[in-house]
Amino acid sequence: MTKDEKYLYFAPRTSHLALRYTPAKLVPTYLQVLMLTALLFDLDGTLANTDPIHFRTWQDMLRDYGLTIDRPFYEKHFSGRLNAAIVRDLLPHLSREEGQQLSWRKEAEFRKRAAGELQPLAGLPELLTWSNRQQLKQAVVTNAPAENAQFMLQVLGLADHFDTVVLAEELERGKPDPMPYQVALERLGVSCKAAIAFEDSPSGIRSAVGAGILTVAIASTHPPQNLHTLGATLTVANFADPGLDELLKFPFPKALNRSPNPA
Repeated sequence: MTKDEKYLYFAPRTSHLALRYTPAKLVPTYLQVLMLTALLFDLDGTLANTDPIHFRTWQDMLRDYGLTIDRPFYEKHFSGRLNAAIVRDLLPHLSREEGQQLSWRKEAEFRKRAAGELQPLAGLPELLTWSNRQQLKQAVVTNAPAENAQFMLQVLGLADHFDTVVLAEELERGKPDPMPYQVALERLGVSCKAAIAFEDSPSGIRSAVGAGILTVAIASTHPPQNLHTLGATLTVANFADPGLDELLKFPFPKALNRSPNPA
């Protein structure tokens, strides 16, 4: 093995295929191929890079409470977490109602700022078109509040694309608990062995990996090496990354062309 090679394996509980990743290719070492039937997507930071907007909004909101946050603090204590947990940890003196009011004001301000900024992550439209051609089931699994999820999907032009949207705030436990992804698998009627999850945050990766799902980390908000150590099978910059094409070759060796208008 050269210094540039990394060995990536499906977790034992979902093991159908072992992969050796090199900068040029992913090489299957087992004959059995994953029977892929579903793609599961996080929302914030995955379908679109929203973290810069969330960060600036939280910065401004928390100044009123005498708190100053920088980017490293945000990535550790905010990214991928439920608002209720964030407010409870940083402002424990607030009542539940006061915490909810802060969360609502913050998200309303986020939506106002994001309206003219949101763009789908590179390669996403092509991947969704490809997924539809393969007749794969698809779902969004998010810790975002319902209003944000609806807003973002509408702005990104995806409001009618996803029939299944799992909102962690409606469940007993959100990410990093596996429950949101377990609920998504149940609603889609698929096994964890037949799905791939796309996540950008440590919280989300822990949730998807904990549910036994092969997880692709999107390094839009966190360093790739940090995401890989959490259990991600593959880390890519965005959905246009050639490494993702190599991974998707195995279930669909004759249907890899992800261009919107294949020849």
